Amino acid sequence: MSKKIVVVNAGPRKGWNTDALIDEAIRGAQSEGAEVIKYNLFDLEKYTCCVSCFICKKEQFKGHCMIKYGLTQVLDDIREADGLIIGSPNYLGELTASFRCLFERLVFQNLTYNADVPCCNENPTSVLLIMTSNAPDTMYADLLEKYQSVLSNFVGPTQVFVSGDTLQIKDYSKTDWPWFFNAKEKYERHEKVFPKEKQAVYLKGKELATN
Repeated sequence: MSKKIVVVNAGPRKGWNTDALIDEAIRGAQSEGAEVIKYNLFDLEKYTCCVSCFICKKEQFKGHCMIKYGLTQVLDDIREADGLIIGSPNYLGELTASFRCLFERLVFQNLTYNADVPCCNENPTSVLLIMTSNAPDTMYADLLEKYQSVLSNFVGPTQVFVSGDTLQIKDYSKTDWPWFFNAKEKYERHEKVFPKEKQAVYLKGKELATN
């Protein structure tokens, strides 16, 4: 029986770094026969983060975010999935606000405030969290450790993949940024290192589909 994997792009730029790595992970999962459904959060109808209504804390609704717009189908599909791939760029030292909205609603619905059984998630889902950043990939270890821990505790066992020092635009010469970035090094890294990262995340996708 094929695995069902939900894929979420929490970045706005289709075809760029985050989306490119996500698509490689998808290819890896599909190579093992996985059924994949992909969501681009920036294409969905407007949605909010958790509104602290606490309806998900009632016994009959536990494990279900009851806000009925925007992310509802995404959350429903994740609840039934065997695997979850989420990708987000890092903006200003954090993952995107769109990612945070999904993260809050995904995690909080499973939090019980019960010390004996803190999580009510009955279908743990293996997670691959992909982050891209134009800063070096060593800068955000604490941030990613936090997300990995929370997702592992409330969604399912989580792996993290980071691509740092990414190429932001095709032509830095049209900007006044080169004083801040070494454009030559950016181009070289994108040409030599990024393809290796795509290959690595392809293997992560295969692994997710065969767990």
